[in-house]
Amino acid sequence: MADEEKKIIIDEDWKQQAQKEKEVLKEQEKLEHEEAEQPAQPQLPEADFTGLVSMLATQAFYALGVIRAQEDKDKEIQPDFQVAKFNIDMLGMLEEKCKDNMTDEEAHLLKSTLEQLRMLFVQLSKKD
Repeated sequence: MADEEKKIIIDEDWKQQAQKEKEVLKEQEKLEHEEAEQPAQPQLPEADFTGLVSMLATQAFYALGVIRAQEDKDKEIQPDFQVAKFNIDMLGMLEEKCKDNMTDEEAHLLKSTLEQLRMLFVQLSKKD
């Protein structure tokens, strides 16, 4: 037995497997790094009737000067009645076209929003 040559068996499979694992880890690290560099996208709400009413109302309030950008808080800004009227009219058209096809909650939201905007529009337009 001493005369028998000792054979060294090298398993090449483990080397290939280790190399594949290194490549996978490197790719994962690359993806994680790219994700960390990209700014997070804000989560948008689900598209629904309430969101549409809110969006149009917000534009009207902004045009009337009730809502302002942070940098414009101390500035005197004249209301844009034309843009405000357009958004209020859009809400009015929505109310008319969706009549009898809204839930009670949706109808109440739209009606109360329109009442608020119309009263505010009249109050602010009388000041000029």
